Amino acid sequence: MMRRTCAALCAVLALALSMLCGALPSQAATAAIMLSDYSGPAGTTVTITGTGFPKKTAGTVSAGTGQQSFTTSASGYFKTALVIPEAADASLRIEARAGATAASAIFTVTYSSPSVTEEEQQVAAPDTAAALPDISSARLRFGVGTPGGPLAQGELDAVAAMSGEAPSVILSYKDFRQAPPVAELDAVRARGAVTLLTWEPWAWGGGTEQPAYSLDRIAAGDFDAYLRQWGTALAQWGHPVYLRFGHEMNGNWYPWSEGVNGNGAGDYAAAWRHVHDVVSSTGAANVAWVWNPNVPYWGSTPLDGLYPGPGYVDAVALDGYNWGTSADWSKWTQPWELFADGLGQVRSLAPGKPIMIAETSSAEQGGSKASWNADLVYYLAQQPDITAVVWFHFNKETDWRIDSSQSSADALRGALAARRG
Repeated sequence: MMRRTCAALCAVLALALSMLCGALPSQAATAAIMLSDYSGPAGTTVTITGTGFPKKTAGTVSAGTGQQSFTTSASGYFKTALVIPEAADASLRIEARAGATAASAIFTVTYSSPSVTEEEQQVAAPDTAAALPDISSARLRFGVGTPGGPLAQGELDAVAAMSGEAPSVILSYKDFRQAPPVAELDAVRARGAVTLLTWEPWAWGGGTEQPAYSLDRIAAGDFDAYLRQWGTALAQWGHPVYLRFGHEMNGNWYPWSEGVNGNGAGDYAAAWRHVHDVVSSTGAANVAWVWNPNVPYWGSTPLDGLYPGPGYVDAVALDGYNWGTSADWSKWTQPWELFADGLGQVRSLAPGKPIMIAETSSAEQGGSKASWNADLVYYLAQQPDITAVVWFHFNKETDWRIDSSQSSADALRGALAARRG
């Protein structure tokens, strides 16, 4: 009897295991790509953002005769740009492939219609602009980061339409291989907004171990020529810009964090002070330096050893996300549970400095994202030293977008309107 029972139990377990293994592929993340623009003339530069691809894998994006390589991050994410080539057909398939995984999207190649005169085009443009909401004068500013960045005007217009106001802070990202993004700064200023420019001292997609970008090398002056190039360009541009260098440094997922990439205690603050001094020496007085940790968590690097000092910081910021139950380690976290401790710590370290929430959003899984959006805006608006809240409008680890559901978008729109009243 015992043997038959054990045998039967083993058979049941084997069947369950085989069923589970067979179900895994359908539960895996589905690869997808998003385009900064889905139509335009040949020669348009399109930013392609991909999610759900194999982790840390080289791949290519192709469109007709055009091709661009990329390497995915540890979460299977990538971002690259491609120039749209001349195409025989109006519909051009853009395909991203990494290993055996592929995803595609259609770009429509447009041409000026001979039936539309230049005069008619000039008349139509103001009507389109007038349909979009304005930037709010509310004390708590509304900002956003989108996959296409500041040049993806369609993405920013869509955010304005769904939110009931145009964002007054536009979040963007550059690594240490990229030139100063003057065209992007101009595009943001043309919208009446200000840029929150994230400057990341690494090569995108290279992982946390990148000795070429160690904090010691930065502090020792190995990148001074590059830093002066940025400082000179920003000084010549001459308009206000928020610069957040090496954000979320208290975590362990970037090579500028202490405890990874050969970095030791005190290295981050030393590198920050050096970067600040070199850029400032070029006359870039229009740059406001934003010191921006992640919300502290158990095991994160203590903030006090990372703060470079009041003379090196103009504003402080926090990044924080409600992951809900979208990950196996996470739970639903209310806005005050997420931010209260971090706000207390940055106020203690940097008394009197203005505070921004530089990246935030909520997952849909595990609770009501609509209620979370409304509660967050109300919670932040009650605190006079918090000057801005910036939404991470990406479908990345989970769907962080404002319109991940209609109820989410409606709730944010209503909360932003309420804080204006």
